Amino acid sequence: MSFAQAAPIFIRPAQGSDVGALRRLAELDSAHVPGGALLVAETDGALVAAHDPATGATIADPFRHTAAVVELLQLRGALLRTS
Repeated sequence: MSFAQAAPIFIRPAQGSDVGALRRLAELDSAHVPGGALLVAETDGALVAAHDPATGATIADPFRHTAAVVELLQLRGALLRTS
């Protein structure tokens, strides 16, 4: 029996070079790119979710399983707000 390895998830601050990917992600999610300093989650070389810790606004790829990724972003955002 073999198990598929999950791809690593990288959580990092959004960068200027992420603008295009954030716009595509927002379009997939039928939303607007949240304002402010965003945290993004990247896996397999693609952004799959973004979160604004200040407002709680989040966008995510609806065609991927992102519930756990969004939860990680929200947790990281909460940690940033308390530090």
